[in-house]
Amino acid sequence: MGLYKRGNIWWMCYQNDKGIRERRSAETGNKKEADDILSKIKTEIKEDKWFDNTRAKMKTFDEMMIEYFKKIENDKDSTYQRKSGAFQHLCKAFTSLTLNKITPDSIEEYIRHRLANQAAHSTILNEIRLLSHAFNTVRWCKENPVRHVKHKLKSRMVDRWLTDEEEKKLLTASEEGLDGQLQDIIMLDLATGLSQEELLNLKWERIDFNRNALTTTRSKTETTRTLPLKDEAIELLKRRNKVRALTGYVFFNGAGNRIDAGKLKKTFGRAVKKAGIKHLRFHDLRHTFATRLLHKGVDIYSVSKLLGHKDIGTTQRYAHHNIESLRDAFKVTDDCHNFVTVNENKTKDVQANIS
Repeated sequence: MGLYKRGNIWWMCYQNDKGIRERRSAETGNKKEADDILSKIKTEIKEDKWFDNTRAKMKTFDEMMIEYFKKIENDKDSTYQRKSGAFQHLCKAFTSLTLNKITPDSIEEYIRHRLANQAAHSTILNEIRLLSHAFNTVRWCKENPVRHVKHKLKSRMVDRWLTDEEEKKLLTASEEGLDGQLQDIIMLDLATGLSQEELLNLKWERIDFNRNALTTTRSKTETTRTLPLKDEAIELLKRRNKVRALTGYVFFNGAGNRIDAGKLKKTFGRAVKKAGIKHLRFHDLRHTFATRLLHKGVDIYSVSKLLGHKDIGTTQRYAHHNIESLRDAFKVTDDCHNFVTVNENKTKDVQANIS
């Protein structure tokens, strides 16, 4: 490795900070200048390695996470709260450790400990993703140790939607929640499939009563879409339109401002418990909207557009069948079997008459 000449120009060959051989033109025909440039590059690589290694030995997990949460403080409330919850578990294992002590092996040990304490795979996965995102965002280490973790965790895909009976119970149990607004929030979600963020950010300026439609934007996918509104959604919104907050929010707190996502989650949870329904999250209302459309024969492409998914593969998780749709499928196969059997018998009768 060193200098070599191509035509009248000197080229450099050296190892970068990751030990990979690189070749670059020095863009000069003067060997001394090329040698000075190569020496400077090698010095910068050494200094960079020293600085990163030193910083990893000096900075702690706690300092990295403080810096990380400063950088994401503008994230939406629900995301910030979720990450704060995951941080509490990580903190128990890694607090006070310098970053060079957080190795793939120590992360593997953390995963084994969490699994032994009956934590769900999806929960642990969120915690490890947070740790990885912190390393990538703050960038105080040359390498992210999470990348070398071999333990594979599986995110649990929850197949959950409301039955008609559960919906009746939930609406009854939610009548008084959020000053009487929770029931309307649930009903509108079941009629539109909006995300929690979209519902809480919904303002009257986004609703067009002339076209019976609303326009919404998802920050997650950065897409704006216009949704048609069914009669029940129109009636609900017209009723709510009689009392408006000055801020313009369709659903609002006592001060007329946007309802806090955490407040909605807690109030919804209490209503679910009161209704005696098991394992239901607020997001499952959106799941219910999509699943019901697919059960009614709406094509998956249209459902994907209504949900605001960029990738139709994301919508595939909603394409479940309830027991009645499966029973209908079996009925079709039974009818086909009966048709074949009848025709076989008729054929035998015809053959007997001919003979």
